[in-house]
Amino acid sequence: MRAPAGNEDALRESIVALGASLFQRGFSVGSAGNISVRTQDGFLMTPTNSSLGRLDPGELSELDAQWVHTAGPKPSKEVVMHQAMYQARPQAAAVVHLHSTYVTAISCLDQAQPIPPLTPYFIMRLGREVPTVPYYKPGSAAVLQDILAAGRRGPAVILANHGSIVAGSSLHDAVNAAEELEVSAQLAFLLEGRATRPLNEEQIQDLLG
Repeated sequence: MRAPAGNEDALRESIVALGASLFQRGFSVGSAGNISVRTQDGFLMTPTNSSLGRLDPGELSELDAQWVHTAGPKPSKEVVMHQAMYQARPQAAAVVHLHSTYVTAISCLDQAQPIPPLTPYFIMRLGREVPTVPYYKPGSAAVLQDILAAGRRGPAVILANHGSIVAGSSLHDAVNAAEELEVSAQLAFLLEGRATRPLNEEQIQDLLG
């Protein structure tokens, strides 16, 4: 998927606005989290050690289609995670990586599938499941194959002891899905130890179409 020509300024403004929204509502803190968006010729990405709450549209990292840094400040060290999600989901136009509180808490639990399909919005925005990949040091290139495999199963991946990475057909879709994942993680914690009623297979199939 290619971004329409001439809309890079709008993409830059959207990255800044949505990054600030995530930051102000506590989905990221300090310099945690990063965003990338597909452009006509490659990708825009938030710079390394930048805060999502204090981005400058003129100071974003530019990378070509092969993920070579071409202009702007140095990109986030998590480039490999973003690259893996775009490879896994070729139609993705944006990827959001967050350290949001409840997803990060879930990522520290020793459970194979920590978030059950409790709501229709979980299925519609995140798919049947959200897989978890093993822990890797932030910025490690070794994570690529695990995220590639997990990203093919759905648009969202939980990173053990780290957070999440979510792809979308637009930046707004990616942000909406990342927010849905955080709320779903919160629900999982609130309902822990209670008899829940997850969506059944028929209901899931109906939502998936």
